[in-house]
Amino acid sequence: MSARKLFCALAFGLLALPALAYAQPAGDFHQHVFGDDILALIGPEAGLKPLAGSDLVALLDSASIRKVVLLSTAYMYGSPQRRVEDEYARVRLENDWTAAQAAQFPDRLLAFCGFNPLKDYALVELNRCASIPGLRRGIKLHLGNSDVQLDNPAHVRRLREVFAAANAKGMAIVVRLRANIGKKRPYGEQRARIFREQVLPAAPDVVVQVAHLGGTGPGFEDPPARAVLAVLAKATARRAPGTRNLWFDVASIADRELTPQSAAEMAVRIRQIGAGRVLYGSDSAQGDNLRPREAWAAFRRLPLSEAEFAQIAGNVPPYCR
Repeated sequence: MSARKLFCALAFGLLALPALAYAQPAGDFHQHVFGDDILALIGPEAGLKPLAGSDLVALLDSASIRKVVLLSTAYMYGSPQRRVEDEYARVRLENDWTAAQAAQFPDRLLAFCGFNPLKDYALVELNRCASIPGLRRGIKLHLGNSDVQLDNPAHVRRLREVFAAANAKGMAIVVRLRANIGKKRPYGEQRARIFREQVLPAAPDVVVQVAHLGGTGPGFEDPPARAVLAVLAKATARRAPGTRNLWFDVASIADRELTPQSAAEMAVRIRQIGAGRVLYGSDSAQGDNLRPREAWAAFRRLPLSEAEFAQIAGNVPPYCR
């Protein structure tokens, strides 16, 4: 029996409620691992700990989850807020390290490479990753960390180039759209429309996965991100141009503090998108973030039907098939 058809008992939320049988996710399609190099870059103040592929597999086993997508954090080296010697070399090493973690469990883990799309080496690294079996499935872009601004025409042109190059190589794109919060970059409906109308058309043939339902997490209390999600969900519902291969992951959006009002709004957006294009993800298994098992239980608090939960649990994106 495949993992997507397994059923097991879990408790709702974090309370000691009676266990109910329900479908477990086929995969966790938004995860990260952390080695010594990236932890040294981030610094001890972040409170992160080493997390290798083997550690993550143990967490997956506890949640009866078979597959996971490891999204490389190599883009962190390209943050304009950092000065890194031999930056591109460090980016390559981090992408290769992530691929090596996935290679230890080839039937369980799949790695995507990461980089800042505005960097001169972005297309070089994309093409390099496309030539490596362990990285050729897709790329991870973090627009906030890279300080990509969708109201900057030069940034949009560059992002289109990266999307087009990924499309040409058949590489899926996981994108954290949320603009840089620390710098208070504008984000909201206008930027969502720019993304849909000007960027998405550059990658018509591959999956484009909007991370965190357009936000960042943990939690759903981010009004600009909710506005972005509303624009993209409505566009997907009416099958607007560019949305044919648009998917969304729910990583870290349903958390311990999720209010009934937020849960109801999230359910509305999921139904507009269509449950068939929503992917489970739990994000980094670090700090206060919910681990894969607990994150699925938190997601189960949304006012969705059992059929909708089963659909989302069973979804496997084309890049994993």
